[in-house]
Amino acid sequence: MFWLSHHHPDEYNRTYVLGGVRVCARCLGTYPVLLAGLVGLFALRAPLHWRWDVPAVLLLTLPALVDWAVGRFRPASGSNAVRTLTGVLLGLALARSLHVHVQRPLPTVLLAQAALVTAVAVPVILATYRRPRPE
Repeated sequence: MFWLSHHHPDEYNRTYVLGGVRVCARCLGTYPVLLAGLVGLFALRAPLHWRWDVPAVLLLTLPALVDWAVGRFRPASGSNAVRTLTGVLLGLALARSLHVHVQRPLPTVLLAQAALVTAVAVPVILATYRRPRPE
């Protein structure tokens, strides 16, 4: 069930076991909040532009990125509670940027969010790519 847990056995500490299935701790916070946020934003007919969209979305995205990056360098660090909380914040950020994107493709808020994720993820992935996996 890869879609519920994209972690290898040496990373099972980053998952919860729900009904006998491993579920990624951060994804468990991200996807339900993302879905609820999108439903709420559409139901409330939220405006497509708020003055604070970009800074709010970037600030809500940043904790998940930092926690993920630290985890790449120090795999035994962190806790599932923190991962889930950063996932909730990420879900809120994604809900807002995707709400706007669905109605007006490639808005500034989504492009800024993508730039932040890329700016953090690419160097971290490159720096940790060749690390041997524990057996």
